[in-house]
Amino acid sequence: MHFSPTGLERAPHFPLGGGLVLERGSLHRKFWESLRSVRTGIVLLLLVVLASAAGTLILQRPITEPEQLARAYSPSTLRWLDAVGLTDVFHAWWFVALMTLLCVNIVVASLERFPTVWRYFSRPYRRPVPHFFTGLSLRQEIPVRSPRGGMEAAERAFHRLALKPQRVGSSQDFSLFAERFRFARLAAYVVHLSLLLILGGGIVDAVWGYRGYVALTLDSQTDEMELRDGTKKPLPFTLRCDGAGQENYPDGSPRRWWSRLAVLEHGREVLRKEIEVNDPLVHRGLRFFQASYGSTGQVGSIRLLATPKPKPGSVPAPASEIILRPDQPVQLDAGTSVRLAAFVPDLVVNGDRIESRSDQPNNPAIQLSVLSKKTAETRVWLFPKFPAFSHPDNSPYTFQFQDLAMGYFTGLQVSYEPGQWAVWAGCILMALGLVMAFYFVHLRIWAVAVDDGRGRTVLWVGASASKNREQAEARFRRLVAEIEKELQSESQARAAHGSSLARA
Repeated sequence: MHFSPTGLERAPHFPLGGGLVLERGSLHRKFWESLRSVRTGIVLLLLVVLASAAGTLILQRPITEPEQLARAYSPSTLRWLDAVGLTDVFHAWWFVALMTLLCVNIVVASLERFPTVWRYFSRPYRRPVPHFFTGLSLRQEIPVRSPRGGMEAAERAFHRLALKPQRVGSSQDFSLFAERFRFARLAAYVVHLSLLLILGGGIVDAVWGYRGYVALTLDSQTDEMELRDGTKKPLPFTLRCDGAGQENYPDGSPRRWWSRLAVLEHGREVLRKEIEVNDPLVHRGLRFFQASYGSTGQVGSIRLLATPKPKPGSVPAPASEIILRPDQPVQLDAGTSVRLAAFVPDLVVNGDRIESRSDQPNNPAIQLSVLSKKTAETRVWLFPKFPAFSHPDNSPYTFQFQDLAMGYFTGLQVSYEPGQWAVWAGCILMALGLVMAFYFVHLRIWAVAVDDGRGRTVLWVGASASKNREQAEARFRRLVAEIEKELQSESQARAAHGSSLARA
């Protein structure tokens, strides 16, 4: 292994593409130089960040309802945003292309510089040669009486400072080498790998992932979802809503939406969970987030008292409570049933037409269909706000309104993001790489006894640090002071031993 005066081994030149050497000034070489340059990587990274910011600031489909998009943007602006993919940035072809180019730039730039760093890591330079001494800014020459005594004193000093010296060479002619945190040399490549995982996960999500929407009412179930373009996509299971609600603050503003969901496979319940915002149900890679909650504008249930009409001379029969739901008839007796025929939440008469002013039950009107073997079908109107307002009918029952509940829906955002594990792994790896880069320094220290060219034996001590020169210099000065202290102690012990021999 040959070293330059700076102590750095010159990186070899590798031909590209199976022996193809690019000529200086050629178009291919310019393209290659641009592709692997740090400047290109910075530009691509900035473009990805700007595109991500646009995807955060601009309302995105299908998370945003069409009505909200129509209120936020004019028709011409919305058409332009859809055309360039700014309403679905993270699935747009140009965003995938930007992330792919950035990945290629990181890989090419890393492969260009990695061999030299790997040699530092896999084959550390343990035995210094004379011309290597002058290339280090941290170096010191300490006069010693004998090479072996100086090396043994240096070895003790290394141990006292928690360094672990290695003897390099023979037992009679050896040098010392110690290092700390060699893995810090790979910090940049750990960060590069983390970026590749994050970008790769984003590419996988953009190409193979999708998002959609599901709206469920109480006790309803579905096995499909609606994508951003309005098409239906089947689910690999059935999703059922067992309950949903809204909790409000004292001022009436919404505080929390929740839904109780159940997952069915082959008619059997396999999972149940109550979800809310940021606490989704996850099954088979699909995530169901609580996105909205509101009224359907339709009645959910109506509670009535049904009383059989008494026959002349008979004892009146007791009333029974029934609950009507849309499309669910209720049996009153062996020959009579009742169902909800029509419901108007906020009745208003406009000429000869019955209309509703709103979706709220401010003035409800209820029409019942009573089917009896004796009287065939009879239509009965109930007006809860005006119970005395009625008209004769042939129904064998009279009905008294008790209560009603409007129907509500829960809106669920559905996402399939197969690359999320890679993204999270990349985030963890990036944190590790940044810790390695900012808190660990690769420090190398050498010590060897040499002839200074003037007939004196000196202990040459040198050090090199990958960064944080001030901190490395302070540690190096402490080591030099410790070696000098060891040599002084050894000299004093030798002088004391000589005095005792003289007295003897």
